Amino acid sequence: MESHTPDLTRGVIQGLGWLYLLLFGMNFMWTLRSYRQDGHLESFLGFKHIPKAMFWALYTGFLLVIASVHLTIRASSAQSFILKLPSVFKDNVDVLIANPISYFAISMLLFVLMLWLRDWWTRPTPAWILLNLAIIFVGLSMTDYDFRQIVGKPDNVPIVGMLFLGGFFTWLYFRQAVDNDKRLAAGRPLKEKELSQQVLVWPDLVYTEMVCMVLLTALLIVWGVALQAPIEEPGSAVKTPNPSKAPWYFLGLQEMLVYYDPWMAGVVLPLIILGGLMAIPYIDFNQKGNGYYCYNDRKFAVNIFLFGFLPLWVGMIVLGTFIRGPNWNMFGVYEFWDVHKLEVLNNINLSDKVWIDWLGRSLPKPTNDMTMLQGIGAILMRESLGIALVLGYLLVLPPLMAVTIFRNMYVRMGFVRYMVLANLILFMAALPLKMLLRWFFNLKYIVAIPEWFFNI
Repeated sequence: MESHTPDLTRGVIQGLGWLYLLLFGMNFMWTLRSYRQDGHLESFLGFKHIPKAMFWALYTGFLLVIASVHLTIRASSAQSFILKLPSVFKDNVDVLIANPISYFAISMLLFVLMLWLRDWWTRPTPAWILLNLAIIFVGLSMTDYDFRQIVGKPDNVPIVGMLFLGGFFTWLYFRQAVDNDKRLAAGRPLKEKELSQQVLVWPDLVYTEMVCMVLLTALLIVWGVALQAPIEEPGSAVKTPNPSKAPWYFLGLQEMLVYYDPWMAGVVLPLIILGGLMAIPYIDFNQKGNGYYCYNDRKFAVNIFLFGFLPLWVGMIVLGTFIRGPNWNMFGVYEFWDVHKLEVLNNINLSDKVWIDWLGRSLPKPTNDMTMLQGIGAILMRESLGIALVLGYLLVLPPLMAVTIFRNMYVRMGFVRYMVLANLILFMAALPLKMLLRWFFNLKYIVAIPEWFFNI
């Protein structure tokens, strides 16, 4: 990406006009729905019996005006167009996003609010408001040149769509789960039970699948024609992209390489994730929630899964796609990707901290005049604290949790199933713990044995 002056063209503004026109159509349909279902206000500013849909009608009319302003813009007025994000807002967002501590703190805050306020944001009206805010935020952000360069890249457009789809299906799950939780609390039958006598096969299912197939095929054809994604030049070992990024589904692993050695981030942790997914049916002792959506009956399982999927996995994909820039530095979403940006990283190993900073001695290392056993002894002595911490984390914490916070779970699961579950949880927690150690203490490796290519 080359340096630039502020660039807001007529084509960009008119493209946003079509976006706002689409949003107008969506909210027009929502206004009709609100008029039929939401009822009336008893009084508002002295007026009696006002339809609640009036507020949506006003908002929908405002969207039509905004779309008209965008679609009728003149080329000479593009640079002075005022309907865009202010620089103060963009600067503050960049400060928060480009810092890994604040980025993941915001991610965790949103995750907690999502769970805490699930009864509110799963309602149709709040969910529709959040969708409108998300679309308007993207639309206003597209008036920034650097944001367009990142989000509008053909490889990144599907990821933006994936985020909206992920948000929709997360909403759909919580919507069904909250409804069933209320039904169970009131002693009413589950929603799935009410539909148990219905069998959707022929002709309804076949027709539905055929319509979805035709619509999806049409969408892919239009997408392939309208969105230019040309093949780049042949790969060269002497000219690599900066930054060099993996496909989006591997960006989580690539982000893990910042904090872990390749053997750990690329081999051990992915295998543990796959093994843990396969082990879930065998270690799950809670029979509630089978065959129906719920949250209260399976809080622990749902929270653990969503924590691993949303803040850790999806959050790292977003980080690697939109925020990691040249030299793998972090940039704000409105910040120019400057290849000359340098960030001082003074990361040290735990053994360096212990021997050099605390004891004031040089690191014990194997030398040529040592025997094999003496060299191994020097390495183990150097990394003794790190090895003890890792072993304590994996071997001492599970029994400690079994007699404290997971006592009931240990009694119901038994030793073997509990130890498998506890270690899976600890391996998942190792990633955010390693992140915190890097951010707050500049800690690179807890155990660093380059002689054996073994680092943790």
